[in-house]
Amino acid sequence: MYEFHGDKRYYFDMTKKVTVGHIIPFITSQKELKPGARILEIGCGEAGVLQAFTDLGYTCVGIELEESRLEFAREFMAEELQKGLVSFLNKDIYDVDVEADLGQGFDLIILKDVIEHIPDQARFMPQLHRFLNPGGRVFFAFPPWMMPYGGHQQVLPGKLASKMPYYHLLPGFLYPAALKLFGVNESGIRTMKEIRSTGISIERFRRICRASDLRVLAKKDYLFNPIYQYKFGIKPRVQWGLISALPWLRNFLTMGVYYLVGPSKK
Repeated sequence: MYEFHGDKRYYFDMTKKVTVGHIIPFITSQKELKPGARILEIGCGEAGVLQAFTDLGYTCVGIELEESRLEFAREFMAEELQKGLVSFLNKDIYDVDVEADLGQGFDLIILKDVIEHIPDQARFMPQLHRFLNPGGRVFFAFPPWMMPYGGHQQVLPGKLASKMPYYHLLPGFLYPAALKLFGVNESGIRTMKEIRSTGISIERFRRICRASDLRVLAKKDYLFNPIYQYKFGIKPRVQWGLISALPWLRNFLTMGVYYLVGPSKK
């Protein structure tokens, strides 16, 4: 399962298609991106998301902690690099100096499937203000922690470990015990425990937004995440309104969320 993670070109193309078909329409329905807008992606990986924006003529910057992923980004976006439409920074986001490393702020920041991997989100999210130009916005897409595969167990080898839903919600020592029972090795257990430590629920995300002086401008709940179309051949489906209105039911049955946020009005 998840063989496409090893095919970096396919993964690049897949994330670009999702951005063109779903992310950009969601953002631009709420925020006009004017000519000359600057786009920052935090955790850009191979940068398929950013190519969707450089194709529209925007200037983009990608920050990525793993240099090995930026090697592919530079290969896949060699033409954009040559034209000055994109640049990359290999650095921990907590260590980035906006003026020294980036030169100026941004009109849009993107975190696609990233916030659920960042340690100490309550410390991180208030820092987004320092990257934003006046009127700037931040886009988030993430799988809520309580959804069937919110623990990312689907990436594990073995049919039982990868296909069993919800067991990442087991309390305390029971979760690693279940992983071991399903045949996951010690390295895999450590990885799953790390993901568990940073996984984020919808409620917690919204609480941190409020505490970070970020207000929700638009949101969309998905029963089937748009990326599933390219991963599994499952067509995207927006969550039913009644389920979205019932937090506990929504949390367990919503497999992806989009949010657009901006600084709170003083």
